[in-house]
Amino acid sequence: MATGLRERKKAQTRELIAETARRLFAERGFERVSVAEIAREADVSEKTVFNYFPTKEDLVYWRLESFEQELLDTVRDRAPGESVLEAFGRFVRRPRGMLGRYDPEMQERLAALTRTIVESPSLLAREQQVFEGYTASLAAMLAEETGAPPDDVQSWVAATALIGVHRRLVDFARARIVTGVRHPRIADEVSEQAERALALLADGLGGYAVKEP
Repeated sequence: MATGLRERKKAQTRELIAETARRLFAERGFERVSVAEIAREADVSEKTVFNYFPTKEDLVYWRLESFEQELLDTVRDRAPGESVLEAFGRFVRRPRGMLGRYDPEMQERLAALTRTIVESPSLLAREQQVFEGYTASLAAMLAEETGAPPDDVQSWVAATALIGVHRRLVDFARARIVTGVRHPRIADEVSEQAERALALLADGLGGYAVKEP
C-alpha cells in the first residue's frame, strides 16, 4: 500500500513538472526556457527536475520509452503467420493523441507542442536520436527472431524502412497541424498516407519475417 502511494506521488510530481514545462515551452519556445525556471514554476528543486528528466529534452519526449515498448510488443507478439509488415501496419494505423479523438482542448495543446518541436533544433536533433534507437531495437529483435547475426543487413533494412514510414507520417502530420488542419480531417489524411506507404513496402517486405506457426 505504501509503495503504491509513493509511486502515485512520484507520478504526480512527474506530471506536474512535465505539464509546467509544456506550458512554458508553448508560451516562449524550448530554447528560451531554462530548467531553473521550470523548477521554480513547479515549486520543486532543479535536482528534482533532473531526477525525473535527465535532460531538458526529456521533458518533451519522456513518454517515448513506452511508445517504443508498445511498438516492439506489437511486432513481437504478432500472430503466427503474420508478417512484421502486417504487425507494424496495425501499430502505425492505431489512432493516438490528436488523431485519436476529437477533444478541442487536447487538439490545441498538442498543436502548441507540435509548434514547440518544429521550431527547436535541439528537440528535432534529440528526436532523430530517439528514432535511431527505435530502429536499432527493432533491427536487433528481427535479427534474433530470424536467427541472423546482430549486424545482419536485411534486418537493418527492414527496420529502417518501417521506422522510416513512422517518421515520415509524424513529419507529415506535424506539417499539417502547423497549417491549422485538425481532427477528423488530419486523421483521414494521415491514414491515407499510411496506406500508400505500407502498400509500397508490401511489394518488397510483404513476405519478410512471417512468423512461423
